[in-house]
This record gives sequence, C-alpha cells and structure tokens, in this order.
Amino acid sequence: MRRTTVSRRVVTAAAAAALLAAAGCTTTGASDHKKPVAGMRGITLPSWYRTDYDSPAAPRYLRDIKATGARWVTFTPTWYQRHRSDSEMHPTEETASDASLRRIVRRAHRLGLQVMIKPHVDLPGDGDRAEIRPRDRAAWFTSYRRFITHYADLAADTGAEQFAVGTELAGVSGDRDGWTRTIADVRDRYDGTLTYAANYDEYTKVPFWNRLDVIGIDAYWPLTDKPTTDVGQLRRAWRPITEKLAAFAEQHDRRVLFTEAGYVSQRGATTAPYAWDISGRSGDAEQAAAYRALLDTFTGLRWWAGVCWWMWDDWPDSGETPAKLAYTPHGKAAEGVLKDAWGD
Repeated sequence: MRRTTVSRRVVTAAAAAALLAAAGCTTTGASDHKKPVAGMRGITLPSWYRTDYDSPAAPRYLRDIKATGARWVTFTPTWYQRHRSDSEMHPTEETASDASLRRIVRRAHRLGLQVMIKPHVDLPGDGDRAEIRPRDRAAWFTSYRRFITHYADLAADTGAEQFAVGTELAGVSGDRDGWTRTIADVRDRYDGTLTYAANYDEYTKVPFWNRLDVIGIDAYWPLTDKPTTDVGQLRRAWRPITEKLAAFAEQHDRRVLFTEAGYVSQRGATTAPYAWDISGRSGDAEQAAAYRALLDTFTGLRWWAGVCWWMWDDWPDSGETPAKLAYTPHGKAAEGVLKDAWGD
C-alpha cells in the first residue's frame, strides 16, 4: 500500500556480518545463512524529489533521528511507472538523484548510523503499488532488474549495510522464477544483507524467502475497531499476530524484520495504520500507545529482527498532511516512547 504524502513538486500526482547487528548474512541457502543477532532500531527518511536528500534540513533530520536512540536509517529512492499494467519503470523528477543518495548515506555513516536502502516502484498520484500487474511480465522483470541492480550497485559502492530487493509488490511477488533471477543478480553486485518488504497481508504468499537473509514485513495490521490509547488492549491485539509470525519465522528459518511500521497522530490510527487520512482530529496519545505496544510486544523475541518506523519529518513545504497529524513521531509523545525504549 502507498502511505506517502505527495511532494509539493508532483507533476503527475564484505561486511554484513561484522557491520550488521540487526540482520543476517549474504548466503542464499536456507541452511547456511546467518541470522540477525539483535534488533534493528530504525527510522525511514523517504524522499519525494530529486534534491530532497541534499536539503539543508538533511543534517538536522539525521541528528534528530539518532537522538531518538535509533541506530539505523532507511532511504527510499523511487522510480515510477505510468500505469499498473505497464512493463517498465523509470526515474522522474520525484526520484532522488544518485549523487544526493550517495551524499546522505555518507552523512548517516559519519553520524554512526547504519543504512538500509529500500527502493520503491510507485504509480502516479495515490496509486497503490500492490496493484501493479504488468501486461508483459517478462518485460517488466527485465526493467525491474535494471532498476534494482542500479541501486544494488549504489548500495555496494556506499557500504550500505542492508538492501531491500522490493517493496509491497503483491501483484508480482508470487512469481518465483522472476524473483529468483532478480535476487541472484542483486547478489552478484551486493554483499550485504538482503530482505524484501512484503505488506502485512502479502508476506505468507511470497515464495522466495529462502533466497533472502531476513523476512521483511510492513507491519500495518489494524489492531482495533475503535480508537484507543489502552496499551494493554493493543498488546492483546498483537498476540495472535505474534503467534503466527513466530511460527512463520520458524518454518522459514529466518527472523522477521518490520521493514515498516507506523501510525499517524490522528484519532483512529490503530484502526487503520496504513491510512494517512483517518481523521482530522489529533491523536498523539493514540500514536504513542501504538508505538509502546509494538515495542513492548516484540522487543526481546528471538525471532524478531527489529523495526524501521515510517517515518521521520516530511521535507520542508512538501507534506500534504500537517506535521501534527502525520506519521512522524518528531516532537510528539511517540518520540518520547522511542527515547525511553531505545535510550542507552
């Protein structure tokens, strides 16, 4: 699902095991990969325009992310395809430039943050990438391999510690052969830890987890029918999900990483975490309760590889949703939850 806010400039709408405490290794077999040994503490800093990562705000954003106790930051360069049935994708003015991506990875590393590069393919406007179903699937995978190996090369060149081979592409993620070849091409270029970011309603249908080092899930499960700030109620809602994830991790001999998780600070956020426009009513306490419930539920579970929260601040003047209602925890009670849970 696409939960991004739209840019102000929208026109059409090897080192892994040693460096990486929160992810696995670089091997492809089910029996010899190395499991993550600790939980990722991450926050995503997405881009909506080619120069966002060169924004004067970038150094401050990275410092603020680290101040939460985060040890990881995720960057999301994005290419686009015009229609869900198209067979190729391409960069646009909304795609972070390679030079800006390289520079912000260097900035993050200088601050002591580890980096995941998580490329996205999107549709114009508010189109849902899960609906991408190309007319010519072979041609689409040829184009996708060009896209994803471009960023695998960049991840290798910059020393990024983790890489996602795809994000929420439910319309094509069932193609075992297409993804097996894609992952092999990525591994030819990149020696770090690999994952795929499946949506919460997609992960059981992905047939290629044994080719990756960690199971990635964008964890937007609805937890309640009505707005609540009751952490205990939210933890109870996680219980059956946790049991299923534990069994799934054991079945695949992989740990589970929440490649995304997040809640807008709006009343009702826990009823539809994937939605950025639930209501116009502030819900800081509900957002904070949801953060607390997730961390209390999963921290310390041996099969859980951590979380990368969606997301930090929008770039100046770029967000359609006011910051007080948006996904960011910055300056809200949820930021205090992170500092409490992640602080040394």
